[in-house]
Amino acid sequence: MRVEIHGHRGARGLWPENTLPGMSRTMELGVHALELDVALTADRRLVLTHDLTVSAVTSADRRPVHAGDPLFPYVGKPINSLTLAQLRMLDVGVRLPRHPDDPFALTQFPMPETRMPTLGAVLGLVNAYEAEGVRLHVELKSDPTRPELTSDPEMFTEMVVEELDRHGRLGNAAVLSFDWRIIAHAARLAPGARRFALIELDTLHWHDDLGDDVPAAAREAGATTLSPEHLMVDEALMAQAAAAGLDVAVWTVNEAALAGRMLDLGVAGIVTDYPDRMREVWRERGLELPDPVGPLKPVGV
Repeated sequence: MRVEIHGHRGARGLWPENTLPGMSRTMELGVHALELDVALTADRRLVLTHDLTVSAVTSADRRPVHAGDPLFPYVGKPINSLTLAQLRMLDVGVRLPRHPDDPFALTQFPMPETRMPTLGAVLGLVNAYEAEGVRLHVELKSDPTRPELTSDPEMFTEMVVEELDRHGRLGNAAVLSFDWRIIAHAARLAPGARRFALIELDTLHWHDDLGDDVPAAAREAGATTLSPEHLMVDEALMAQAAAAGLDVAVWTVNEAALAGRMLDLGVAGIVTDYPDRMREVWRERGLELPDPVGPLKPVGV
């Protein structure tokens, strides 16, 4: 039986989220898929960030890109109001002391002076590792209720698909979003790629006419996989997903007992902040483990 481990934002329980060093270590630990988040900057660059405004929990100002920059400090500013150069001045490697709202203060290894990467940089890293067995799960951050912070969904989807294709990763990638307009665009632009319709209790109101059958609505939107918040997953949802022909990848599962319940319900994938913990669950159940990716070799070796 193959059930997948998906590293959430890399492995944000262990290393700073959505960063190159975090992705490196997650691949070396061993996951079936790397999940990451992308948004669009003011100068139309695809960067890794979970938040549509610069988060004070994951980011710290160091200095402005130039003296007198009127947008400095950058923390708290919309991502789409800042250029890549401005965002690259932030430290996203989790500084000390920790922010009081940081939920991973006790388990996450800090990596100060880490910079916000582009999607292209992450794709280059994965290719440098020759990590053909690791799928890239790219979540496009989009909120239809906050259009001032959100990129045009069709343009955004097209840019991500083009970047994946340019790096030769489109065939081993998945497009994810809570905004199902993006799922529909991805179905048209990249019909061969997997498409994960994300859903949670807090964003159900984003969708019209969901009815009582969320998986059927997700399939109609163009999804190949339903990816719900774990609070939504029960036998009834799993039965509806099966009837709709959709796999279920549940998020965010960090404890062994919860993982066991989700596996017993028949999920096809578990999204986790702690892939190390899930690997132990997989060992105990005799499930197929993803192979760790070997460390990068020095140039010329």
